[in-house]
Amino acid sequence: MGIFLLSPLILIIFFVGIFDTGSPLFLQKRVGKNQHFFTLIKFRSMALETSSVGTHLVDCSSATRLGRILRKLKLDELPQLINVLYGQMSLVGPRPCLPNQTELINERSSRGVFQVKPGITGLAQICNIDMSTPRKLAKYDQLMIDHMNTKFYLKLILLTALGKGRGDRIKIDQK
Repeated sequence: MGIFLLSPLILIIFFVGIFDTGSPLFLQKRVGKNQHFFTLIKFRSMALETSSVGTHLVDCSSATRLGRILRKLKLDELPQLINVLYGQMSLVGPRPCLPNQTELINERSSRGVFQVKPGITGLAQICNIDMSTPRKLAKYDQLMIDHMNTKFYLKLILLTALGKGRGDRIKIDQK
């Protein structure tokens, strides 16, 4: 339903993205439920030559003009609704990490975080915790999972829609 309702906005961003980078979609291998890999779909917010590392390790100069706007408004996440449709993600859950983020993978494994689908948003994002602090992130992921119910799920979606949280930061944003 979200894809249908947001399709005009998704199409506009897609076509503007063609002019921004020539390649408006960003596809990246991520770690999902039960540590199975899947391909995450996002709108491209970084230059084509940007390294495939956690966003907190990327310099702000890698973000495109359109990308900075998309990230600020969290619109770069909209194509992940396709991942939700395919059953690879949920609207709410732990943000999917990269296969090379071994410290985070180990922390999440020890806390049972991989027993649930990753999500577009979650408690850590609402609380401004990104992947630069793996232990703290895994702790908040576990806390969210342990307290998840319908009311909490809907509250996290509402808080995200209202702009709460900053999502994954780019290096300069941490200063």
